[in-house]
Amino acid sequence: MANRYWVVSLPVQKSASTLWNSLQDRISKHSFDTPLYRFNIPNLRVGTLDSLLALSDDLFKSNTFIEGVSQKIRRQIEELERVSGLESNALTVDGVPIDSYLTRFVWDEAKYPTMSPLREIVDGIHTLVAKIEDDLKVRVAEYNNVRSQLNAINRKQSGSLAVRDLSNMVKPEDIITSEHLVTLLAVVPKYSQKDWLSSYETLTTYVVPRSSKKLYEDNEYALYTVTLFGRVADNFRTSARERGFQIRDFEYSPEAQESRKQELEKLVQEQDSLRSSLLQWCYTSYGEVFSSWMHFCAVRIFAESILRYGLPPSFLACVLSPSTKGEKKVRSILEGLCDSTNR
Repeated sequence: MANRYWVVSLPVQKSASTLWNSLQDRISKHSFDTPLYRFNIPNLRVGTLDSLLALSDDLFKSNTFIEGVSQKIRRQIEELERVSGLESNALTVDGVPIDSYLTRFVWDEAKYPTMSPLREIVDGIHTLVAKIEDDLKVRVAEYNNVRSQLNAINRKQSGSLAVRDLSNMVKPEDIITSEHLVTLLAVVPKYSQKDWLSSYETLTTYVVPRSSKKLYEDNEYALYTVTLFGRVADNFRTSARERGFQIRDFEYSPEAQESRKQELEKLVQEQDSLRSSLLQWCYTSYGEVFSSWMHFCAVRIFAESILRYGLPPSFLACVLSPSTKGEKKVRSILEGLCDSTNR
């Protein structure tokens, strides 16, 4: 809903049709580009003046809450559509575009019986929207949890050699493991490779000569193997660290590698499934919240019109969508029609 709408109430002295015709005439003459619609509010149960006053105190706060929830869901929809590469869908209420739902508003008697006290209707709307907000928090948290796990795995796979997962870079033939020999993996700063190649054999005793082989290189580091006797591995780690070389802990395991691959695939599928279901839920829930909000607006217009214009209820509710530059002119027209001489 790109347009901005005003929902307004004007006092009626003679008849609503006369006032409506007068409003249409003035808008067409002085602000012809402003769409204008009737906002049909049924005869709701008035109750006592005290109950209306008490309700009025809560209406602004409740309106802010309901509007806030609708905006949360809308922002979530926009984010999900963006990351899914989807074009923005027109938001609807039961298949009706929300602009059309507002400008052709019809009260849902089955959901909100007009004989119910206004407080009961407002509390029911607030409870429904609060439940939807709670559901949104739970669903978004579940989706974000899976997304965070995936991001952590991706960081390990795409980070520098100092932190990333090495399993995809190491082949079985690169590793020697026997009763006496072990192969270590050294992360060497890119510009220290000559130093590594000239010194690794002397970092400790019992290093296999010419055993170091480069497996991979990124923008910052190079990954080398080195084979030595297992009983001097700890001494080699210490000496390597003192020279600025990092020895990564690594144990080659095809089973663990396959398990990580399956875990990644499962998380990707789970993320896609959660994102799709969350998006569909948001579409539906936005329609529910928007419908509830319009019914709330109808109650608010009804209650505040009585408090402002008195009993019996005699007012005209309508919806306008003035342009930014036309707002001042439209406001002047509405103020003129509120004046007692123009009723």
